[in-house]
Order: sequence, then C-alpha cells, then structure tokens
Amino acid sequence: MAKSHSSSDLPSDAPNVAVADPPAEAKDPAGKSARRQVKEKEKQAQSEEEYLDDDDQGFFGRMMSNSASWMISVVVHMIAIIILALCVIDVPSQLDSLLSATTAEEISDEVVDVPEVDFNDVDVEIEPEDLDFQPDTEVIEEVVSESPFMDELEAAAPVDISDFGLTSAPEAITANANAFAGNALEGRGHESRAALVRAKGGSAESEEAVEAALKWLASHQNRDGTWHLDHRGGGDCNGQCGDPGEIENSLKSGTALALLPFLGAGQTRYEGKYKAVVGRGLDALVRLGEKPRKGAGVAWTDGGTMYAHGLSAIAMTEAYGMTGESQLALPAQAAIDYIVSSQNPNDGGWRYSFQQPGDTSVVGWQIMALKSAHLAHLNVPHSTVEGSSRFLDFVQVDDYGTGYSYTPEAKNYRPSTSAVGLLCRMYLGWKRDHQAIIEGTEKIAKIGPSRNDFYYNYYAAQLVFQYTNGTGPMWREWNTKLRDFLVNSQEKEGHLKGSWHVNHGHDTQKGGRLYCTALACMTLEVYYRHMPIYQTDAVESEFPE
Repeated sequence: MAKSHSSSDLPSDAPNVAVADPPAEAKDPAGKSARRQVKEKEKQAQSEEEYLDDDDQGFFGRMMSNSASWMISVVVHMIAIIILALCVIDVPSQLDSLLSATTAEEISDEVVDVPEVDFNDVDVEIEPEDLDFQPDTEVIEEVVSESPFMDELEAAAPVDISDFGLTSAPEAITANANAFAGNALEGRGHESRAALVRAKGGSAESEEAVEAALKWLASHQNRDGTWHLDHRGGGDCNGQCGDPGEIENSLKSGTALALLPFLGAGQTRYEGKYKAVVGRGLDALVRLGEKPRKGAGVAWTDGGTMYAHGLSAIAMTEAYGMTGESQLALPAQAAIDYIVSSQNPNDGGWRYSFQQPGDTSVVGWQIMALKSAHLAHLNVPHSTVEGSSRFLDFVQVDDYGTGYSYTPEAKNYRPSTSAVGLLCRMYLGWKRDHQAIIEGTEKIAKIGPSRNDFYYNYYAAQLVFQYTNGTGPMWREWNTKLRDFLVNSQEKEGHLKGSWHVNHGHDTQKGGRLYCTALACMTLEVYYRHMPIYQTDAVESEFPE
C-alpha cells in the first residue's frame, strides 16, 4: 500500500496524492535516483507514524528502547542505589554516643571574657508593718534589704568526670540516657508557649521583653561559656554596662542563673536561636563541678555556698529533662546526690555550707532542684523529701503553715520566705484546696508585687499562678500589675537594652544587673516556664514514698 506524505513533503502548489513506484521499464540513471529518493521518504514517513502511534510504550519505554546499552545500565544501577538508600539502617550505638556528645564549641565559634567573681547569696526580706493593708494598685511595694554574708570557704579540688560515677545515676538512665521523652516540659515548646502566653495573661510586649533579655544575656557570655555576676568583661560589653555584681568567685552561680531563662524559653543545645550559647554554658557548668570535701556527689558551690549549687542543679536537671542528652545524666544526678548528702540531719534544711542548719531561702532552691530531678526521672530519696518538709514545719509562723520565717529561730512572717515556703508546700504535695495554701496565697496577693525585690516577685508570681492556674480575678490583678511594671522598667536603648537593675532589693547590689535580669526574665516566663515543674500535673506529681 502506498504511503501518503504530509503537505510539507510536496511543493506548495502540488495536490495531496499518493506517490507510486516508477515503472520497471525506466532504466535511465535519473530514474534510478528518483526511485531511491521516493523509497527513503517512504521509510521516513513510516518511522514517524510508528513513533506517533506507539501510545502503549510511553516516554520512559521509548527512551529505553532508543537508548544505548550503557545508558540502560546506568539507570538500573541508579535505581538500585536509591532502593539501598531508602532501607532502614540501625545507627551504631558508638555513633549515637558521639553525636550526643557534640559540644557547643563544635556547633558554633561564637565567643564571648571576665575576671572571676562568688555568689554568697543571702536572704533579704520585705517587712510590711501591716500585713492586712490593701495596697494601692498603682504602687508596688518597696523592699528593705538585709544581707549578712558568710566568710568564703576554701575552694574544693576540681572534679574529674570519673568522679560522677555510674553508681550515682539511676538504672533507667545508665541503661538508656535518651529514653526520657520530656512530656512534662511541653510548655516550653514554640507552639505551646504561644498558646499559654495567650491563655494565661502574657502579651506581645512581655514576650518581646523576654527576647530582649535573652539577647542581653547572650551578649555577656564569656568565651569559655561561663557568666560572671560582674558581667562587664563578658562578651562585647567592655564595661559599657554599669551595676555589676559585687560577689567574687561567681562562675557557677552566674553561669547557672544565666542559663535558666534560656531553658525556660525552650532553648536547648539542639533547638532555638541560642543553642550554641546554651550548649557552651552547659558544657562550662559541668566542667565547674568540684569534688566535695565532705559528702557524696559533686558540688557546684561558689565559695562553699549552696545557693550556687541549687541553681546549678536546677539548670542541669531541667536541661536533662528537656533533651535527655546522655552527657548531662551523670552530672545532674551527682548534683542531686550532693544536695542529699549536704542536708542538715536535724532540721532537714540547707544553708551555706555542708549540713549547716537551714534557712528558707536556700531551702527553696534545693527543693526546686529535687522536684525538677524527680520529673526528669533522676533518683530522689524519699528521706530527703521528708526532711525538707520537716524543715518547713520548723519555719512556719503559725500552726497551719500560712506564713514562713527566714530561720526556725526567727518565727516572724516575711512575704518573700512565705512565698517560698508556700510554693515548696505545693511541690511537696499540699493541694491547692489546703486551707493554709488558700489563706497564705491570698495574703501574698493582697501584699502585691514589689518594685525592688525581684527575688520575692519571682517566687510570689509562681505561687499566685499555681494557686489560680493562671486564671481568675486574683491572677489578672497580680499579673497585670507585675507584667506591665517589668515590661516598662526594662532598659530600652543602647548596650543596656534588655536588662534590668533595681536598688535596695533582695541582693540586687550583690548580684548586680545579671542577677536582676535573669530573675525578671524568668518571672515574665511564668506562663510557660514553670509548667514542667509546677504546672497542674507536675505540681501534683508526688515524690515517691
């Protein structure tokens, strides 16, 4: 059958007709040449029609059928490689350990340095003359400072990592340090944080203040990952900020105190814009541990004080609870072991040195660390918890526990130590419907926030928040007053931007600008920061018997 050509194969004025083979009688050379041309065009047209009509093969089939053998081989090998890449391969445990041990210095070369300086923090209390007064809603109560400091104790020998010892960590941790999922820390996640801010009374301005504070703290970190309470040599400060802390040897307390706001905002070694800052800080804090002259575990005690140790223990147990990173399991447990061994055997409290009779301010930090450790699945002996409850019995100023004094001997009501004592009672199992919790919290709410005592504000805000669950008229009045005061009093310009400093408060001169900034920032994080330790399920998660 003769093939029909397209119009493009014919002269523009020729009709579209079939082309037949020339007769066999044509023997001349010109005729042979014409026949050859006609046959070549017929073959070309047949090839085009077969290509266009081959719908079943598809693009890939036609490509394969028209490809050279080497190309087919390449495609087959590529498919094999892709299949192998999609297979699930177990990561060796050695590689997992190596990855989990990556330091922040390897993550980033961001650096920041300072002379050494000790946070012998002591209690400074507010003493309202009339505890039943109704405060002016436009005025936040002023604070009176009183700060006896102990002499510095001889520094302990540096600790070696082997001093942590596998026996100090619970079996669950040594078997699988990354097993803890950290569900109790969900409030610090990005989405949870935003939702809690909206639901519990935060604001865009309060969150901006938190971010500015974190930026200021990050810019004052030392090159080795530490912070000092004398912050002037850290980072890019070069003495531009005033109001330094006056305490020497404050590497441990300064580093732990600066880390806590980052952790409260959900920043870890692995997540957040400040992950390098947090990673370097945690690595530095672990390195700063010391062999205790007495007792078990490892000590983080600037000049021998338990203030620094409590703060350090909280930072490490929170970080471990948030990430489950294996390199923090043993140091965190070792810090708790030292809290256990340094507890006074008679009154069940803690103060500055090993087994010294306690004061409520120091006890508050240790109980916070114990609760954080318990939620992170670390070992917390029931006898230690029982002893701390016994200490609170000694310092309550009435038979019911509505208020608390600084020491057992004092027996005088103080708002700051009462906020600490009542909050610790919550940690230790008193329910929100306990009569002492009700009366004690209402008294704190009536006194109101302070303009000068950021330490009191930090504890009292947690107390009122937990009691009200961040809702209702009591919380709204308290929160609005304190939130707006902190937002408005934060530095807004220049190198000081993001920081706070007040005079005549609870160790605000001794702790300086870094101390004030950390406490104020953590107070503005109350909507989500304390959920993992003190929020509904965490508060009511009782210590084991």
